[in-house]
Amino acid sequence: MPNTASRTRINNRRDQVLDAAAELFVEKGFRGTSTRDIAKATGMLPGSLYYHFSSKEDLLVAVFEEGVQRISECVDAALGGAAPDPWVRLQKASEAHLSMLLGGSNYAHVVVRILPLDAPGAKQSLVVLRNDYEARFIALFDALPLEADTDRSILRLMLIGAMNHAPIWYHKGRDTPKGLAEKFITTLRCAHSSKLNIHSGG
Repeated sequence: MPNTASRTRINNRRDQVLDAAAELFVEKGFRGTSTRDIAKATGMLPGSLYYHFSSKEDLLVAVFEEGVQRISECVDAALGGAAPDPWVRLQKASEAHLSMLLGGSNYAHVVVRILPLDAPGAKQSLVVLRNDYEARFIALFDALPLEADTDRSILRLMLIGAMNHAPIWYHKGRDTPKGLAEKFITTLRCAHSSKLNIHSGG
């Protein structure tokens, strides 16, 4: 059985592999990244990667899981200090989500860029991890005071899609994650208010 020092070295090596894989998956995509690329980035022999991960798909799942955990912790922390108003809670969660994406986290970018279809061998695991995270937003949208006929799933997917696309056009200095979250949620609220006015004849 490895001693404490050995386990620490093994864990550190594993973390290095995860960091390198996350960066390469963002830069080159999952399919464009080879195990040789990852091994080279960590100064390892290609075969040595299999000491830590059984396959490239297994490594992707580990990176994806780390990314989901980091984003989830950020969102949960934001919700922990948020006011009970459902719109405020949704805005706080959105701000936390955007903060992770726009803060340059490779792990967060893997979660939103790598699709389950990109890695058929890991598809089921990736879907489970993504659904576990998005359950937070399902609950947040379920709590909103919307009309009964409102398709909450469409609104949720629109918001998440807009947030996940933000790194493509976001320019630091022009806005902030907090500012963007406020604008996204204000737009949703205004659309909802307009619908109410139309139904009420206002």
